[in-house]
Amino acid sequence: MGTEISEPLILDKESIDDGAGIESELVPEWKDQITIRGLVVSALLGTLFCIITHKLNLTVGIIPSLNVGAGLLGFFFVKSWTGFLTKLGFQVSPFTKQENTVIQTCVVACYGLAFSGGFGSYMIAMDERTYKLIGADYPGNRAEDIKNPGLGWMTGFLFVVSFLGLFSLTPLRKVMVMDYKLTYPSGTATAMLINSFHTHSGAELAGKQVKCLGKYLSISFIWSCFKWFFSGIGDSCGFDNFPSFGLMLFRNTFYFDFSPTYVGCGLICPHIVNCSVLLGAIISWGFLWPFISAHAGDWYPSGLESNNFKGLYGYKVFIAIALILGDGLYNLIKIIYISAKEMCNKSTKLSKLPIVNEVIDNESSKVLAEQRKRDDIFLKDRIPTWFAASGYVALAAISTATIPIIFPPLKWYLVLVSYIIAPALAFCNSYGTGLTDWSLSSTYGKIGLFIIASLVGSDGGVMAGLAACGVMMSIVSTAADLMQDFKTGYLTLSSAKSMFVSQLLGTAMGCVIAPLTFWMFWTAFEVGSPDGPYKAPYAVIFREMAILGIEGFSELPKHCLALCFGFFIGAFLVNLLRDVTPKEISQFIPIPMAMAVPFYIGAYFAVDMFVGTVILFIWERINQKDAEDYAGAVASGLICGDGIWTIPSAILSILRINPPICMYFGPSLSS
Repeated sequence: MGTEISEPLILDKESIDDGAGIESELVPEWKDQITIRGLVVSALLGTLFCIITHKLNLTVGIIPSLNVGAGLLGFFFVKSWTGFLTKLGFQVSPFTKQENTVIQTCVVACYGLAFSGGFGSYMIAMDERTYKLIGADYPGNRAEDIKNPGLGWMTGFLFVVSFLGLFSLTPLRKVMVMDYKLTYPSGTATAMLINSFHTHSGAELAGKQVKCLGKYLSISFIWSCFKWFFSGIGDSCGFDNFPSFGLMLFRNTFYFDFSPTYVGCGLICPHIVNCSVLLGAIISWGFLWPFISAHAGDWYPSGLESNNFKGLYGYKVFIAIALILGDGLYNLIKIIYISAKEMCNKSTKLSKLPIVNEVIDNESSKVLAEQRKRDDIFLKDRIPTWFAASGYVALAAISTATIPIIFPPLKWYLVLVSYIIAPALAFCNSYGTGLTDWSLSSTYGKIGLFIIASLVGSDGGVMAGLAACGVMMSIVSTAADLMQDFKTGYLTLSSAKSMFVSQLLGTAMGCVIAPLTFWMFWTAFEVGSPDGPYKAPYAVIFREMAILGIEGFSELPKHCLALCFGFFIGAFLVNLLRDVTPKEISQFIPIPMAMAVPFYIGAYFAVDMFVGTVILFIWERINQKDAEDYAGAVASGLICGDGIWTIPSAILSILRINPPICMYFGPSLSS
């Protein structure tokens, strides 16, 4: 989800005046910006955020931006480290904003692979549990198209596909960051956050934010531990199944489950996202599913199991897919149109797109001097074009030879064609991300999934399509992340070379840490079970998409195709309405992609996220400044505390130590 920021954040006068001016600032060499302590902190935080990303990916599939938490914790750990060593009498090198930026880049690159690695989508869609969930007799769902998770092949696959995106667009960094002056809102916001940490007033605020984060992290961890004691054996006990609004609404998944993670997500995500999720829950679980259920025996056979695709479950999955594809296709067309229009526009500064314009005022000379300093540092340590090109070709050759060994149905020539067209798609995605802060990597992945699955056909098309989805997602996602990091580095006076190297190191960490942390979930919990806490909702959706690419729509329940078409067109029109109406109206129009998630998963997490957004709304009305300063820290603390509890919870599960109490709610017995 994109994060809206205002343009003045980029050249904020208060930020400029808070120090002696960056034109006189000493900048360390690129090698000095990458330190051992920074890499150690990056690995620790990368592990924590991989666990959090997996947990969110395997439960609801919504991943909020964790950059604020990563930046704060990185600053806190290194500052604590240097302060402790200084008190012991050791001489330590100062902690610079460039080192802080490197840590941020490493952490984001590492936990980014927990998402783009497909652990909650295309990769787990290949496993036997998802195959059985869809049904062995379901047309196109073949037993031959199964590949269960394994540490060896998952790690190997990530190593051969995750680095290509870093080499694909590196030669265009000057064009994207300096010539087009693309905003990259998340990268810019991260840079401003890091810059603020390294001023006197900013460091003081950062200290308070860290204390706030630590406080709510502790509360969240203790609360998650407390909940565990009442969660019993199975999935029907404890606070996670608390009928907050009564048993009737509970049966339709409307209840508050006391999850610090989802409340934290509600505090981070924009209000419109949280309200869209709740609206989607009300439409689906409040009206649509009860309406379709009333036609059991007519529209579909009654008495089917809850996860049978010929019944209500089929409506849930395919209507969610229709909304996701409608939203994704609209945004893809929109961003390609905006990008093409902007690139054809010779007069970039006159464009109405969110491009950063130079500020010309009484302090214009100071601003221009600072910009020249940024430009000089950004261009100083060049990454040769020949190095990037040869790196891409070499990695593509290795990957083309290796991937068919891991996934035999995906032939080498299909992989090669993917790598030939991938840089163009990576450019489109990176350019669109720079303009809108919305990465469409999963949309490009789904397009690759459909095309390859239909080309390969029934004999291995499902496996080939899912693997091709992973190839495409990895390239376009990492390319956009790298360009976002270049923007952050540009604004924090960090070397482009140190950004590139730290992204390489963070990606290498992620190739090891992401599979290991996922393996913890896989071995400790029933991942993919529709009745468990880790439903992996997108596993079924991605496998069904691959089957659709081969089999078409012949096996859908009655009226399901018509409903899917209606929701697909509806998603398209709602997005169009958001773009053509004035901002004061469009800000209240829901986002179809966010609405789609509860259609399949349930309404409970939408209630939690809405609680988070209500808390933030009231907080903003009471004290806007406090809310701006501390909401991100509170949310990060809630998410991190619950995420940390996952580790001891998994260990207890592996050791077969069960909670001692089952707190269960049911109707009272009549006498």
